[in-house]
Amino acid sequence: MAPSAAPSRIVIENAAIATVDANDTEYASGYVVVADNKIESIGAGQAPAGLENVVRRVDGTGHLVTPGLINTHHHFYQWITRGLATDHNLFNWLVALYPTWARIDEQMARVAAQGSLAMMARGGVTTAMDHHYVYPKGSGDLSGAIIGAASDMGVRFTLARGSMDRSEKDGGLPPDFAVETLEGALAATEETVDKHHDASFGAMTQVAVAPCSPFSVSSELMKQGAELARRLGVRLHTHGSETVEEEKFCHELFGMGPTDYFESTGWLGEDVWMAHCVHMNDSDIAAFARTGTGVAHCPSSNARLAAGIARVPDMLKAGVPVGLGVDGTASNESGELHTELRNALLINRLGAHREAALNARQALRLGTAGGARVLGRAAEIGSLEAGKLADLVLWKIDGIGHS
Repeated sequence: MAPSAAPSRIVIENAAIATVDANDTEYASGYVVVADNKIESIGAGQAPAGLENVVRRVDGTGHLVTPGLINTHHHFYQWITRGLATDHNLFNWLVALYPTWARIDEQMARVAAQGSLAMMARGGVTTAMDHHYVYPKGSGDLSGAIIGAASDMGVRFTLARGSMDRSEKDGGLPPDFAVETLEGALAATEETVDKHHDASFGAMTQVAVAPCSPFSVSSELMKQGAELARRLGVRLHTHGSETVEEEKFCHELFGMGPTDYFESTGWLGEDVWMAHCVHMNDSDIAAFARTGTGVAHCPSSNARLAAGIARVPDMLKAGVPVGLGVDGTASNESGELHTELRNALLINRLGAHREAALNARQALRLGTAGGARVLGRAAEIGSLEAGKLADLVLWKIDGIGHS
């Protein structure tokens, strides 16, 4: 048998390194050796001598190496409606924008995805996700357009295939022409998983089952959506406990709060993550911790829509998996994730824990290892360790901003 070819190697040296591993290992000056898109070795000082087939050497002087940032909640299509309804709370904002969003088509979806992905990639995002839930009749292959844009950009990607079937006539917020039928949503979601989901190590494209929210989705779609996801072996995503209005809606419609409602429909578990989770009491946080349910923390969007301050320090202390999310650019405006690290730190210090709420290293962990855990990919990405994928970023820190 012929010997296998030596792997192609990239060597990064002379850089500060924050690994974000379990021990928060850091090197003031160190190296990373990448072999065929995986991290082969990492450490202090210079890279080992005698490495074969080195195709590129990168002098990391003046740079900090971190894991690539991981976005756990976004709505790419909202890129094209930024700056609208700027002084609304969530429910009024949705009512104002649903009629516009319901006219989206394949070309709009692709262009919006390109803009959203480019804005994140230039800010250090190597893994992105999109929760797309608006599928008007005759709009074309929206999921394919979004996945195609992510493929062209070279970003690792999860499409959370969303859906809505509770319209105004059923007591929901979306207009009647903006929703799918229960059967149609489930069939289209399964088709998207079958066509695009890759469960292998290092996959570039994965799909999650993602009914939109309690106020736009029937209980039956929630229940059958959870059953579908588990039958197909994919993750589940939705919005949860974002506003006081949502909590009131759940009590009026279901006779219970959002977390109890999610549990009653099969929506708590290690394969589930939810966006926002602002209005969580001690019992809710305990339920998330007990079941391993994850949270996508979106501090800028929560502030933009006056939703409130999520109890992130309490979630972390309880053991809840927490990552960071941009949310839609129409409720974030910048469309960036790297700015969310700073906003997560600052906004959480406005809460009960004040200056002890979060520190910079915890914020970096939210945007990297935390996001990997939330997306179910902690064994592949989120920290710089031998055997993991070489999804990493070099941040230039020798300019005037860091002088």
